[in-house]
Amino acid sequence: MGQPSLKKVKDAFYELPVVDLRRDCDPSVFKFSSTADIEPLKGTIGQNRAVESIEFSLGIKTKGFNLYASGPPGVGKTSTIKDYIDIKAKQEPIPSDWCYINNFNDTDRPLAISLPPGKGRELAKDMDEVVVHTREEIPKAFESKEYEERKTRIANTFETEREKGFAEIEKKAEERGFTVDITTAGIMTIPLLKGRPLRREEFSLIPEDQKKEIQQRGEELQSEINEVLTRVRKLEKETKDKVQELDKEVALFAIGHLLQDLRDKYNDIPKVLTYLDQVEKDIIANLEDFKPGERQAVAIPGLEALQRPVSFDRYKVNVIVNNAEQKGAPVVVELNPSYYNLLGKTEYKAQFGAMSTDFSMIKSGALHRANGGYLIMHVLDVLTSPLAWDALKRAIRSEEIRIELMGEQYRVIPATTIKPEPIPLNVKIVLIGNPHIYMLLYNMDEDFRELFKVKADFNVEMDRTDEHIQKYAAFLREQVAEAKLKDFEPSGAAKIVEYGSWLAGDQLKLSTRFQDVGDLASEASYWAAASNAPLVSAEHVKKAQDHKKFRSNMIEAKIQEMINRDIVLIQTEDSVVGQINALSIISLGDYYFGRPSRITAKVHLGTKGVINIEREIEQSGPSHSKGVLILANYLAGQYAQDKPLSISASLTFEQSYEGVDGDSASSTELYALLSALSGVPIKQNLAITGSVNQRGEVQPIGGVNRKIEGFFDVCKARSLTGDQGVMIPIQNVVNLMLKQEVIDAVNEGKFHIYPVKTVDEGIQVLTGVEAGQRKEDGTFPEGTIHYLVNQKLKDMANLLREYEIPEEFEGRERRKRGGAAAQHS
Repeated sequence: MGQPSLKKVKDAFYELPVVDLRRDCDPSVFKFSSTADIEPLKGTIGQNRAVESIEFSLGIKTKGFNLYASGPPGVGKTSTIKDYIDIKAKQEPIPSDWCYINNFNDTDRPLAISLPPGKGRELAKDMDEVVVHTREEIPKAFESKEYEERKTRIANTFETEREKGFAEIEKKAEERGFTVDITTAGIMTIPLLKGRPLRREEFSLIPEDQKKEIQQRGEELQSEINEVLTRVRKLEKETKDKVQELDKEVALFAIGHLLQDLRDKYNDIPKVLTYLDQVEKDIIANLEDFKPGERQAVAIPGLEALQRPVSFDRYKVNVIVNNAEQKGAPVVVELNPSYYNLLGKTEYKAQFGAMSTDFSMIKSGALHRANGGYLIMHVLDVLTSPLAWDALKRAIRSEEIRIELMGEQYRVIPATTIKPEPIPLNVKIVLIGNPHIYMLLYNMDEDFRELFKVKADFNVEMDRTDEHIQKYAAFLREQVAEAKLKDFEPSGAAKIVEYGSWLAGDQLKLSTRFQDVGDLASEASYWAAASNAPLVSAEHVKKAQDHKKFRSNMIEAKIQEMINRDIVLIQTEDSVVGQINALSIISLGDYYFGRPSRITAKVHLGTKGVINIEREIEQSGPSHSKGVLILANYLAGQYAQDKPLSISASLTFEQSYEGVDGDSASSTELYALLSALSGVPIKQNLAITGSVNQRGEVQPIGGVNRKIEGFFDVCKARSLTGDQGVMIPIQNVVNLMLKQEVIDAVNEGKFHIYPVKTVDEGIQVLTGVEAGQRKEDGTFPEGTIHYLVNQKLKDMANLLREYEIPEEFEGRERRKRGGAAAQHS
């Protein structure tokens, strides 16, 4: 039986007209001669969903409704959030100042004081003045004539009474036949013999009864002396108490009015009043620090440098948050949210060979400064800083800021340090990050779900409406003002709008990646300035795009060169069985481009099915492997209804030495298989992209513009023949924003773009042979692709049964027996 004649396609294939290849922006839509004539953009555009989430999170006061701003870089997350928060913050009350003061009862636990905005700095200044005046007034008071006179009177009274006591002791001693010797070491009693002191050796010679009588009189005298000495000591203590009361009286007279003025000034803040009472008590208890000439350290030879000077820092007020200059609630953007930058820290200083600290060395963190307002951070910065994420969650949950040494809760042996009193926390936290981090935190961190209940999703695109086009121009005006660029004329603004659609990859959309749009505007302004043009025109925007591409496309140029030199094999003419040009994307981070690749298919007798060579060597990503499995099941569904699919086929990307992923080549691989099975060659002047489902429908893919332009550049380098082109899914037509060079070639009939819906349409374009519709009896029309493929598979099934390899037959029989045994059990 001979090969049936091919059934050629009669009608011409549908080809995209030029009007569908790009959506231009008519400069006449702008009613200005220069962007200098319009107002800069206010607010944000194209982010209605994100804006609603922001407003909701900022408005609700319930605990846990903090905000996570999710979106890719460059869509304006930070600026949008900052703008909305700034507006809301100005309408809210100014939060309190916060200070740390010395805890005179326990210096290791400094106390926190909340004061009205601006009062913290005032209290610190007032206390500094109190110390200065106290150090001046107390010495003056103790140097006064009145103080000396009163102190002398007290001392004289004591001396008089003490002399009386000693005189009484001498009298009692004389009455009992003794004399006394009063020294600094004490009072010694000496018995008298015939009016003179009795010596020790003489005492041993006198009779025993006389000794006893002297001893008895001595004991009685000693008892009377002790009574007098007790009275003198009591008098001495009373004298000291009187001096202390005098010192207290004089000191209070000198400084009492200073502290009373502060009590009157801060009478509505109980904690300050308590603090002032403690300050007064401490000053009185340590008057020696203030008295003139007191506390003179005894010089120790060689150790003079170790003698500590008197410090008055214990009376200072450490203001860690000063909201005196605030105009509403604070808005803090923390760019380095480390543990200490978030929660604050206690600094240390070296003193006398050891590290020491006190309340005056407590420093605030971002949470302190944002307390009562808003704190904005990038989530990745928080997560990558050791212990910062756990500390942040702990502060939000407990609603207090606790300053601790980093990792103190994990230490085996706690370090000696101060424990500042925690400060109540009332702040709205805003985290900025990408969707991937949000999903990881949401699924792996239960605390995250409770603490960040609002997500603001920032879109990367918006509808290309007249309103948004005008706002694009307003954005350019804003960029001009902020970055000091040249203004744009309508043609330049129109090109920027077209660039926005190109970024979005959709004729009906505009990109909201305003960072990229702004970068292009800056580059276009540079080229306008280089040519001394007064305004930025379409020519300058085009030049900026070309130079931006040239700076980034070295790898693309090298690949194009290898294709032109036939180092990388790509055919752009003739027809070949089982060989096809696929289109893929290579991303270099800041730049991506389309690269043509050759896919080949080989078919032989066997039952292994479709083998993906990339998968066999573990270079196939999951999406690519899925695409190959789908096309294999398409073959089974299409041709294995009346026979087993007895086939062994292989697919591979030729000259591919890196990993392959994505399913955008699955339709291309299917076309290669159909060609190999049918024996009908595929036109090599075409390149194909598009995924396929099990029903044979071609599905849209990404990067269509770069893919088309990549194959166009290959064809142009080899000279355009007029029959070259690209086949794309019809759904991708709306994504076309091709460069002008491709559009001109299509307009001149030198390049073609074919949209297809199904595999049947695609195989007809590639081979010029009808695909063939299944008839009611289940067969296909002779000469069609499906007929040839079906016939080939039928022949292979028959051959397999006729020439079946014994090992394969035995293996199949063992599997049958195993299945039967399993069913029986």
